[in-house]
Amino acid sequence: MNPRPALCVHGASATRTLLPWPALMQAVAQAARDLKRGGIQAPPRQALPFPQGGVLLSMPATAADIGVHKLVNVVAGNRDRDLPTIHGMVSIYDGRTGEPRLLLDGPTVTTRRTVAVSMLGLSRLLPAGPRHAAIFGTGTQAQGHMLALRELHPDCRIDIIGRTPAQANRLASQLNQAQIRAAADVADTVDLVITATTSARPVYRLPALAGRVIVAVGAYRAELAEIDPATIRASTLYVDEIEGARHEAGDYLQAGVDWAAVRDLTDLLDGPVPAGPCLLKTVGCAAWDLAAARCALARQAALSQESAR
Repeated sequence: MNPRPALCVHGASATRTLLPWPALMQAVAQAARDLKRGGIQAPPRQALPFPQGGVLLSMPATAADIGVHKLVNVVAGNRDRDLPTIHGMVSIYDGRTGEPRLLLDGPTVTTRRTVAVSMLGLSRLLPAGPRHAAIFGTGTQAQGHMLALRELHPDCRIDIIGRTPAQANRLASQLNQAQIRAAADVADTVDLVITATTSARPVYRLPALAGRVIVAVGAYRAELAEIDPATIRASTLYVDEIEGARHEAGDYLQAGVDWAAVRDLTDLLDGPVPAGPCLLKTVGCAAWDLAAARCALARQAALSQESAR
């Protein structure tokens, strides 16, 4: 009997190392195309009540090469305990034998692949790169988008708009980078708006503008909304994955959008991009976790080869 390969377990730092932005973006693009043609099976996520008012989220996905299962617990009360609100793991299995290959940090995978979808969309919607971004939110996703923009678009100026000025100022001080500052509202020169909040009421209410791209990543339930309905109705609309968005994209649901007119990530990647106002709404999909798993496996193999030389 052949010996079983060792199961590698990676914490948050090691998981980040295995998911560099360019490679992860390429993996997400491939996964989007695979998903649309039926090469990835990714059923809707299952949510179960968790003690103390939390929720347990189960997100499996399979393809010919691998299977993945992300299992995370979301406990909002952890903010009062000075703990992260999300804990969990992503398990990765060999597609031929079913043997476990890797365990990755669940919150890190979630942040990295969500940001990768946003950056992938921006590569089409703002091909020259953003010059001035405004980011609503001060949490993990907001910070992840800021760090990715600094790495991929180092000349981009970033304004942080928090729930309170104190939150925005605190985060700007922590990041301590000249291009990042706290702001009270969206400047006229902003060409990219990213909303990464859990607000039940729109935080962005300005009219839709040609040349200004909106990426909304925070509202992930039907009762949440970050973008004003009038702004949504005046924009060309994209989502990362249609079926999940139909149930979870609160912004679009509350605006009463015509879903026949909403385009998905593959349409954005492979089709023409309109000249008018554009909005990309993402709600997440297990196929993006599978993309991250592919990226991590490839990166780990490359690092192993380098260390063996």
